[in-house]
Amino acid sequence: MRELLAIDEALAAVLEHAQPLPAETVSVERALGRVLAEAATARVDLPPFPSSAMDGFAVRAAETPATLPVAFRIPAGTPAPGPLPPRAAAAIATGGVVPEGADAIVPVEHARELDGRVELAERPRPGAHVRPRGGDVRAGEVVLERGTRLGAAQLGALAAAGIARVRCARRPRAAVLATGSELRPPGEPLGPGQIYESNRVLLAAVFAGAGAEVELLPVAADEPEAHRRALAHGLTADVLVTTGGVSMGTLDLVRASERELGVEEIFWGVAMKPGKPVSFGVRGATLVFGLPGNPVSALVGALLFVHPALLARQGAAEPGPVFELGRLGASLQRNASRDELVRARRRRGENGVVLEPVAGQESHMIVRAAAADALALVPRGEGEIPAGAPVRYLPLA
Repeated sequence: MRELLAIDEALAAVLEHAQPLPAETVSVERALGRVLAEAATARVDLPPFPSSAMDGFAVRAAETPATLPVAFRIPAGTPAPGPLPPRAAAAIATGGVVPEGADAIVPVEHARELDGRVELAERPRPGAHVRPRGGDVRAGEVVLERGTRLGAAQLGALAAAGIARVRCARRPRAAVLATGSELRPPGEPLGPGQIYESNRVLLAAVFAGAGAEVELLPVAADEPEAHRRALAHGLTADVLVTTGGVSMGTLDLVRASERELGVEEIFWGVAMKPGKPVSFGVRGATLVFGLPGNPVSALVGALLFVHPALLARQGAAEPGPVFELGRLGASLQRNASRDELVRARRRRGENGVVLEPVAGQESHMIVRAAAADALALVPRGEGEIPAGAPVRYLPLA
């Protein structure tokens, strides 16, 4: 009996080999999902001038309460006409430049304007509703650190700070190869012993979510030369992921074919269910993953190992996988020798997230798995984990 790696040990081995790819310059508009290869610094102070946070009136707080003449109006996008005269107010729009001399904004709903004068019944505190210059960030300060993955908020921050282009790691090219003579494309008639091939589209979705450029290779029949041709093409990618053919059957040809092509196997077999016969190796700079053919096993292996590897190849500071904490909604029997990833549905309970295991946990049941939105991690051991016990889980949606 060969010793199986723990999940954490296998992930550490993967990340050790997942070196970042070269960087390239991309526009902010095209940087969604990319990972910064170097820190991005602000080009300007933000805001670049003292601005109003409200529609209202710019005043000197010490001159209120009072009824003051409206000296001028300041729409957004134009400079203030000049300093605020003594004992006067300036009408100002949200985002307008606060005139020199003013130190507070009175919101329009707290003022009454009539015939060129404004009645201010209360005294605002100095600084009220004034956005100071550089209050968000100063020119030259770091907006986002190296290793940050760019989402909507991050892209907005870059643009607001005047950053039009950023240095990001190149997107990894991921080739996906399904093996098996029994596989047919969805929609075609099935013959005896045949099934529809689903793993390539499943894995492509996972990898695209990690920022990869995905190539779906044609299905390889269970024949040595077909495997070698397909694998040789796939090994030109940054990451090659196969599905099927990694166990110990007479037609499980993937690992032997990879060895013939110069792949150094780092590990084969992880103490987890589903997905135990996952393999990982390298050839030069290419990472090579062998996932089982059962769809749920392939999904689990992709989420635990390939998705983090793709992010690590882009230089992500925290490639994951990121587990969260919830509580079991039903008791579960432990597996004595393997950690188990149990498909579950999340619901909101009184004390946080509750995980309800879905019916049908066999590794081929991808349709049943579609009802799940979480993988609950049940550590190996004896006995059962009772309902209400805390467990870590990996969100699926």
